[in-house]
Order: sequence, then structure tokens, then C-alpha cells
Amino acid sequence: MVLWTIFPISLSLVSFLGTWTVYGLAFANKHVCSLSDWWTHDYCKENQTTECCRVPTISSSGIGAPENSLFTATINAGSFLFLLFCIFHHAHIMERHACHSMLSKSALLFGVVAALGAFAAGNCNPGYLALLHYLGAALSFMCICFYTVLLTALTGKCVLTGYEKFLYPFRIASTVVQTLVTICYTILFAQEEYYYVHLSAIFEWMLSVNLELFELSFVVEFWFFSSFMLSNLLSRREEEKPLMLTMS
Repeated sequence: MVLWTIFPISLSLVSFLGTWTVYGLAFANKHVCSLSDWWTHDYCKENQTTECCRVPTISSSGIGAPENSLFTATINAGSFLFLLFCIFHHAHIMERHACHSMLSKSALLFGVVAALGAFAAGNCNPGYLALLHYLGAALSFMCICFYTVLLTALTGKCVLTGYEKFLYPFRIASTVVQTLVTICYTILFAQEEYYYVHLSAIFEWMLSVNLELFELSFVVEFWFFSSFMLSNLLSRREEEKPLMLTMS
């Protein structure tokens, strides 16, 4: 149904518009440095918080007020929509290609954990709960990599739309970018020199945009999605319960 295509579009737009609006507010309030300024000397060092700007990562953009409220709202909305996205895609696979149920369930697991990690990161301000924030973010980034790999594999194995010959190469490229940039981001984030930390911030924004484009490509699948696929998934779960009780 055409209306279902609104879902992946909404997921991508909420993430894109929300995070960039947060960055815009943070930059306007001089809470973060400019993404285009690679050699600034005004960045915050160690415990310095005044008369300086933070490295312009997605996380640091959401530390100060008033943008921290929008940051939390954006991450919460994005996490919830992403969780539903994972469930809906799994329902589609189970309806059309149940033979790949194990692969789809594995993808669903990574997707759910990624959503929970992002939720934890969004609700733990890195200025006050840095450990919990970065643990949630690291968990989300790692699981997103596995999730994109598994969804790309499912695109190659399952014919859901008839357009897989176009979608599959795009998602392979997107998955490779997501994985390689995540590795580079992780290495550079731990550096002390501002140039490398700033580069890690650029990579983090690249990861965000790349994931949003990856999600947006599922507009094609959601064109062929229908609500009865969800009801069939739920009814299948109900049918499995008596069988599991009998086996136990």
C-alpha cells in the first residue's frame, strides 16, 4: 500500500532534520565548533566548558540547553520508529520468504538492540552521564553495522519487489561505507589531536546520513507491504506457543 511508504520516509526525515536542527542550534549558541573549521583553537580541552566550543559530533551537539531537549526527543522518536521498521521488515520477510526466517530473526535482534542502545544514548546526556551515553552509542553503532549487513544479505536472497537488481548493489555499497566509516570513526574518536577528533565527527555525520539513505531505500519494499503481514506474524507467534509448551 502507498501509505506504508510514508513510514521509511518519516524515519529518515525525523533523524535527518532532527539531528541537523540540533547541530544548528548548538552552533548558533556557540556550544559546538563549526564542521567546516578544522583548525580552531577555541575547542574545549579536558574539563574546560566555558569560552570554548565542543567538537561538533552529534552527541556533543545535544549537551547544552536548549538543544538538549530536541536532541533527546529526536533520538527517542528515531529509536522508536527504527524499532517498528525492524519489526515491519521482519513481518514482510516472514510472509514472503519464511525459509529465511533465521536470517531475518538475527537481523531483527541486532535492530532491536541498536534501537535500545540509541535510546539509552539519547536519554543519557554525555555532559553528565558520559559512560552510559557512549556505551549506548557504541552498542548502537556496532549493531547497526551487523543489521545493514544482514538486511543487504536478505535483499540478495529474497525477491520482495522485483527491483532487487537495483537495490542490492546500492545496499552493498551503503553497507561497506557504514562498516568502514564506523571503524575509522572509532579509531579517530580516541585520538587527542583536534584535527583527528574533528575528522571523527565528520565520519559520525557521514554514518548518520548513510544510514538514513539506507533506510530510505526501503520505500520500495514498503510499497508492497500491507497490514495483514503484521497480523499473520502475530498469529504465527500465537500458534507457536502451544507447540513450545507441548515440547517442554
